[in-house]
Amino acid sequence: MRAQASARVMIVGQAPGTKVHESGIPWNDASGNRLREWLDLDSETFYDESRIAIIPMGFCYPGRNPKGGDNPPRPECAPLWHGPLRAGLPDIALTLLVGQYAQAFYLGKRKKKTLTETVRHWRDYQPAFLPTPHPSWRSTLWLRKNPWFEEDVLPELQARVKALI
Repeated sequence: MRAQASARVMIVGQAPGTKVHESGIPWNDASGNRLREWLDLDSETFYDESRIAIIPMGFCYPGRNPKGGDNPPRPECAPLWHGPLRAGLPDIALTLLVGQYAQAFYLGKRKKKTLTETVRHWRDYQPAFLPTPHPSWRSTLWLRKNPWFEEDVLPELQARVKALI
């Protein structure tokens, strides 16, 4: 987690993967590179805690899934920690919900049946939230199948972030 009370944008991701767990720096991997591209931010701005808060759904590495990839974030973390953390971030104007776990937690019954539907209806969650897919390599096929995300959502996301920070 990285945050200061003055932050205006909050990024809620999943849980640290192995590389991030080892380095202790959130989004310090290929997914982070793609996320910074989506936001049109350099590393210095992205990691400026006074402007951007970064909070995972799970605060520890959840372990490896035997079927491949990492396990989901531990279910007890977000309900325990997100409320108090949000209370200490009074100036958040936009929360970027990266991936299905963040969307399920923050949108609850408002989220759609699938991640694609939730992201496609991003305007329904404005101005507080903007859902995105996870920027991992696994999203490459999703991005090819859903070009509207890069054409419609990313320009709006970039404009909102620039205006807030």
